[in-house]
Amino acid sequence: MKSMTGYGKGMVNGDDFSVSVDLKTVNNRFLDIHLRVSSDLTSLETSIKRRISSRLSRGRVDVNVSIERTAQIAYELNRPLIAGYVRALKEMQQDFEISGDLDINALARIPGALQPARNGIDERMIAALDEAVDQALDELEKMRQQEGEALRNELRDRVNKIEALVPTIENAAAGLADAYRVRLQKRIGELLNRGGQVVEIDPSRLAQEVAYLADRSDVSEEMVRLRSHLSQFQEALDSPGETGKMLDFLLQELNREANTTLSKSTDLAIKEAGLAIKAEVEKLREQVQNVE
Repeated sequence: MKSMTGYGKGMVNGDDFSVSVDLKTVNNRFLDIHLRVSSDLTSLETSIKRRISSRLSRGRVDVNVSIERTAQIAYELNRPLIAGYVRALKEMQQDFEISGDLDINALARIPGALQPARNGIDERMIAALDEAVDQALDELEKMRQQEGEALRNELRDRVNKIEALVPTIENAAAGLADAYRVRLQKRIGELLNRGGQVVEIDPSRLAQEVAYLADRSDVSEEMVRLRSHLSQFQEALDSPGETGKMLDFLLQELNREANTTLSKSTDLAIKEAGLAIKAEVEKLREQVQNVE
């Protein structure tokens, strides 16, 4: 099991450059990669995303990539941009009869007038970038694995708490028929004895009413399904693959069985146990949102 929360960093140094990659992930239903790269690395965005998606399946991934050159950097002029700027200034001088010479310092400060040479990214840098991405992914997955182990232990503890509540419901449900019989018999007796007359209660009729009430409040099927879902949840916790979506589905089913149990029974012990199960399911749901 892996968490979707983690951080990884990779750094590779070349003879005249260094590459740095930072990866940070948080939970998300799908794989959502957000890249921040310099303009000279734009052409490599697709290959970077492909490399990341081959290792990760879910989560929002924030990626920062930077290349620093330690040797002298060659620059080239953005000639069309500078020519357009100079032409506009000359037109301004003619139209408004302004005297003066062009300031080269002003031209140099034009955004984009001077750019690093476009052939600055070579095969050595691309190979170093791939290596840095792999380093960052290795560190990230190691952290996600550690976080996942902590998550697994917490999830298992809460599932065990739910499993411990199931016998409480089953034991309380087993005595419901007798409780209904006593309660119904007492209530009917109180109503019939108000006038001072004692009327014998038909045992068969009483048994029918008790059977009807017991059937309406029978939660044996819910408990069977609840135990099955808990067993599947435990198996999913030990599964080596991606389990987040399966765990989320099982939690929906557990919550459904708890709601049905609560709606069927008025017994205090069953209601308390059912509410406790729902509380644990909600806590599980918060944690499962971070499982890959």
